[in-house]
Amino acid sequence: MKYSCIFLIVLLSGLTYSQEIAVLKYKGGGDWYSNPTAVPNLIAFCNNSINTKINPKPETVETNSIDIFQYPFIHMTGHGNVFFNDEDANNLRNYLISGGFLHIDDNYGMKPYVVEELKKVFPNTDLVELPATHPIFSSAYSFPQGLPKIHEHDGKRPQALGIFYEGRLVLLFTVESDLGDGWEDQGVHNDPSDVREKALKMGANIVKYAFEN
Repeated sequence: MKYSCIFLIVLLSGLTYSQEIAVLKYKGGGDWYSNPTAVPNLIAFCNNSINTKINPKPETVETNSIDIFQYPFIHMTGHGNVFFNDEDANNLRNYLISGGFLHIDDNYGMKPYVVEELKKVFPNTDLVELPATHPIFSSAYSFPQGLPKIHEHDGKRPQALGIFYEGRLVLLFTVESDLGDGWEDQGVHNDPSDVREKALKMGANIVKYAFEN
């Protein structure tokens, strides 16, 4: 028991002081590996524009692994099914309430699965929409209208949905925006430069907010 407590303190110290990002590998068959150039491009943008010192190559961590505690920011994306077993849900909850931050970016088609699986992580807490006045929209760059629209998908308005624990935003779920597509290399989706810039700036806001809160 004493060893476990010491180990937990070390893990929490890592969450507090490191500036690293990992990509979440989850179960269920969804393409967790989609948008392979997105997070590296976001990291490069953040290191150049908001003075972070993030490892240029993001690591991959599995939902049930204790390795997630090494990363204060974890990014999750995909198009399809997501599944958390009990071990996954408990580990993810412990990570989030211990100071971690999870950004889930719907690459189109994740929402019904994510909403259902998050009930296992926080059974008594619902996703709530963040108002445009939330600090995440102004932490580095100003987005007075809230989450920008990057890809049309179903033509619905973009939504930034969050889960709070003891007043802290621990999880951000971006829907009908597809920030990750805007972070990818320009030739992948042929997005105009101004659209890619909006996506990267919003991504930098999320990173900065997560590292500072």
